[in-house]
Amino acid sequence: MPRRITIQPRLSLDELESRYRQAKDPVERSHYQIIWLLAQGRPSEEVASITGYSRSWIYELVWGYNRIGPDTLGDKRHEHPGAEPLLDESQQALLRQVLQSPPIDGGRWNGAKVADWMSQQLGRTVSRQRGWEYLKSMRYRWRDHRSDGEQPEPSEPKKWKRNAVNEENARTSRPRRARLGNE
Repeated sequence: MPRRITIQPRLSLDELESRYRQAKDPVERSHYQIIWLLAQGRPSEEVASITGYSRSWIYELVWGYNRIGPDTLGDKRHEHPGAEPLLDESQQALLRQVLQSPPIDGGRWNGAKVADWMSQQLGRTVSRQRGWEYLKSMRYRWRDHRSDGEQPEPSEPKKWKRNAVNEENARTSRPRRARLGNE
């Protein structure tokens, strides 16, 4: 029979139960419930079946609680907001301005072109994906950079709307196929 997990007596059973019952955060509540049940002497298999947590995660919680204390319990993910943005506010404003004009090499702005621009600003390489993310976060929409009312050059390729039908490739209507089986 496996050894029972020992819980360091940092809080009494009543304090553990009280914190379990009064916790507002569901993750914190589950963590206190696990420690409370184990402190009562229940086996880890039973605690795992009651709480739905794996035994390995229960061991992790106990390890932190025994070494550091109740401060390790609860959901700490919201305390870590993530990495700082690559571009500061002034650089983002400059990028918004740059996106209003066509790219230097022509064509449309895309993730690779934005990443190249960011690389020049930051002095280090930036992935195409990160360029795309900045492009989308700024809600960039592709525009023709022509003045109002200016018509496209005849040599420019036609741009079709998404669901428009190209007249050259328009399909003629076909008769419906007969159904198979008894009709």
